[in-house]
Amino acid sequence: MISDVVIVGEVANFVAYAFAPAVLVTPLGALSIIVSAVLAQFILKERLHKLGILGCVMCISGSVIIVIHAPQERAISSVQEIWNMATQTAFLLYVGSVVVVVFILIFHFAPQCGSTNVLVFTGICSLMGSLSVMSVKALGTSLKLTFEGKNQLIFPETWFFMVVVAICVITQMNYLNKALDTFNTAVVSPIYYVMFTSLTILASVIMFKDWDGQSGGSIISEICGFIVVLSGTILLNVTKDYEGSSFRGIYHPPLSPSLSARLCSGNGELLKHDEENLVSSDEICLRRQELY
Repeated sequence: MISDVVIVGEVANFVAYAFAPAVLVTPLGALSIIVSAVLAQFILKERLHKLGILGCVMCISGSVIIVIHAPQERAISSVQEIWNMATQTAFLLYVGSVVVVVFILIFHFAPQCGSTNVLVFTGICSLMGSLSVMSVKALGTSLKLTFEGKNQLIFPETWFFMVVVAICVITQMNYLNKALDTFNTAVVSPIYYVMFTSLTILASVIMFKDWDGQSGGSIISEICGFIVVLSGTILLNVTKDYEGSSFRGIYHPPLSPSLSARLCSGNGELLKHDEENLVSSDEICLRRQELY
């Protein structure tokens, strides 16, 4: 059931990129976090704290700002037009930079500090994610034109974008799973969202020229809305584990390994000794009360 919902969501996301600019679609992904938080409160009985509610309000407010000032979708007549955008010098430089950085992260940094630095795995999947979104948008637009009667499957560019989508998505999901297996989800999610969304917007601005023809005020408003959404997303993820780490407003830090080892060593003699001291102190208090 859950896998079916995930598949439906990804298909809907794929369709959205075919009909709207990535500058608009990608930041709105934060709304899924709000839905998850609300459903968790009603279904899983997880408490949504005040900071979490504030994060939801910020995500919604930022999304509204982005929608109001988002650029219009550029009319595209063929996949060859998208290919011309993808082969322009500026975007080729971006793709080359991404590929070089990804290779450095995979073959140099991942073996050394991948398990200790969260930015390594999230950086790989974010960089590849920006390319996958551009390829998904190109492929989705090609399929949309095909369904409209303009067959784009006869062009090799369509199949090239399909191969790029497969490679980028597989790489992205692989390293995202590694990041989630290695680090806490509350740490990975906001970092991944910030990096992935920022790089995707940058790639879309370079390739599709989303901000061409927009006024400076609209661009600044979009950036401000994006920052508000990012802040709300971080708040939601930070407060996700708040209840688990606190009890009645008092934080109880975990015991250090050395202290735990000492408490558990000697067949629990130290623990037993502490319990005896506790009992004796209780007896002393009772005796004092009897004296008075």
